Amino acid sequence: MLFGCGSAVIAGADIGLIGISFAFGLALIGMAYGIGPVSGCHINPAVSLGMVAAGRMALPEAVKYMIAQIIGAIIAAGVLFVVASGKADYSIATNGLGQNGWGAGYLGEYSMQAALVFEVVATFLFMVVILGATGAGALAAGLVFRSGMLNAAE
Repeated sequence: MLFGCGSAVIAGADIGLIGISFAFGLALIGMAYGIGPVSGCHINPAVSLGMVAAGRMALPEAVKYMIAQIIGAIIAAGVLFVVASGKADYSIATNGLGQNGWGAGYLGEYSMQAALVFEVVATFLFMVVILGATGAGALAAGLVFRSGMLNAAE
């Protein structure tokens, strides 16, 4: 919430949709490495519900996770609002907090039905990737940065 939406609100005009997408993706990877060993990196209620559906988490435990996730998102939105409000021409009514939307005046001006269908399908695909990548026997994956130097073994 903080880095993805923050990039949209604070630097969206400068970094564009690709930059905002990278901010969301890299923030998620950073959180996976940072808190993955502690909580499984359940930072999204859809992930917790997916874990329940896959039989990897009990519903009462998932509810606790979802409450914490929502509280975390509210705190992040508050931090983002305080930071964005530091800019003289910022207006929450005009600039928002990086939330998605639909309808007249928003990107492709898609209908609410189209936005909902896309959200359901994208969330499903997101969960397929997460469940596959975290399941027993999954291959280790991640974003790896390396120098241009090849070691002798390569």
